[in-house]
Amino acid sequence: MDKRTDKINYYLDIAASVLQRSTCLRRQYGAIIVRNDEIISTGYNGAPRGRKNCSDCGRCAREELRIPSGERYELCRSVHAEANAIISASRRDMLGGTLYLVGRDAQTGEYLTTTTPCSMCRRLIINSGIETVVCRTGADSYDVVPVSEWIENDDTI
Repeated sequence: MDKRTDKINYYLDIAASVLQRSTCLRRQYGAIIVRNDEIISTGYNGAPRGRKNCSDCGRCAREELRIPSGERYELCRSVHAEANAIISASRRDMLGGTLYLVGRDAQTGEYLTTTTPCSMCRRLIINSGIETVVCRTGADSYDVVPVSEWIENDDTI
């Protein structure tokens, strides 16, 4: 009997490894883009290249201002994991691919049960040609979202 990890959790586990590079003091995310069983790119949330990360500064402006999760992203120093993965890949390589996304609370290390791309990242994902997004919601649980849902339900973003 095959006791290997199933393919989806295998890729989610890799995204969970990627998030360990995150420099966010609030939420840590890791993303990978896969097409035809080949990893195209990876990304984690952190400041743009050459700029100081929140972990370097020792502070999070959004935490200090008590801004709820999902609001006022313009005050955040980080580029999102999904955006960094997309930036690192060619569109022709992402067409028809799948983005795997994992989030953890930076303080507790627990998986975020509500992991989903923000509205800006959803727009990037749509334009990249990625077909499916898989978000980890627990140790072995996940949501699978066809990107076409975000296109058809335009009011959601």
